[in-house]
Amino acid sequence: MSTTTPTPSGPSHPLVKRPSTLKAASLPRWSPAAVALGSAAVAIGIGAGAGLDSRIQWGLIAALLFIVGSYVLAVAVEGTRQAKDRLATSMVWVMFLMAVVPLASLIYETLQRGIKVFDVYFLTHSMGVLSDDETGGGIYHAIIGTLEQVLLASVIAVPIGLLTAVYLVEYGRGKLAKTVTFFVDVMTGIPSIVAGLFVLSFWILILGFGYSGWAGAMALAILMMPVIVRSTEEMLKLVPNELREASLALGVPKWRTILKVVLPTAIGGITTGVMLSVARIAGETAPVLLLVWVNPMINTNPFDGSQGSLPLYIYQQYAAGTDASYDRAWAAALALIGFIMILNLAARGVARWKAPKTGR
Repeated sequence: MSTTTPTPSGPSHPLVKRPSTLKAASLPRWSPAAVALGSAAVAIGIGAGAGLDSRIQWGLIAALLFIVGSYVLAVAVEGTRQAKDRLATSMVWVMFLMAVVPLASLIYETLQRGIKVFDVYFLTHSMGVLSDDETGGGIYHAIIGTLEQVLLASVIAVPIGLLTAVYLVEYGRGKLAKTVTFFVDVMTGIPSIVAGLFVLSFWILILGFGYSGWAGAMALAILMMPVIVRSTEEMLKLVPNELREASLALGVPKWRTILKVVLPTAIGGITTGVMLSVARIAGETAPVLLLVWVNPMINTNPFDGSQGSLPLYIYQQYAAGTDASYDRAWAAALALIGFIMILNLAARGVARWKAPKTGR
């Protein structure tokens, strides 16, 4: 529809046609949901007709149909240019779902199987003199061991990792900085069992110390350091140089600028990196098996004797192969997930509390 209006020069001037709208044709907002439902229905039909038993195959067919269907429909209605944008958006959504679905499935499976014996008794008792094929017992000894070993590893790795990152970003120049960066990158890919073997050969075989939580913590600290260094280094690089220059221009020493300006600005990302490193070592089994060994009893001294650990406890109970041990393994896995979740929530709270205020 179009309207005609006279020009200011008078009624004798030719009339000018103006379009009623400049907006091109576009799909309604509900079209992606409709395409998704249609793709799922067609995928179910194809999967059932072809005899595909795996629901994963059905999901992949639906994802492919959704991407193709969204693009074809957008080309027909909105044009090629907008269709390319729809294609990219569809692929992003599909990749997102492909990442989320396994995680959600894992959490659901752990909750479903671990809730059977997950109670106060399970959290406050150890295995004691129980065998793996008997019912009862708990993870109290493993919780103590994991908390102490992760805490000791963090005490070792966090200061070293943070100071190394500060050196590389704020002071590091020349061959020394390049060498440190190279070895940090190499350490990032070191398998956990290699770190365990290194501490085993040096601390236990050469120096003659026994198995202990402290030995395991040293191996875990080796695994934490490169993660902390790399994440902290990237966060410090994101701090604008203008903040540093403004502080230095006011006569503030460089060390104080780093402490009061740079680190508080990047505290959110630094905390996230530390939590990522903690999450990595909390589930490690190989260093614990080599250095801490196995102890079903409660040992609160990480410097003397073997200790329990949640990852090793899960491995042992699942390897036992009985119904009771399977239930304990899933419940311990649920406790480990809860432990990591609590740490992440606490870190988020600290990061938000310590972050610089941006409002006026």
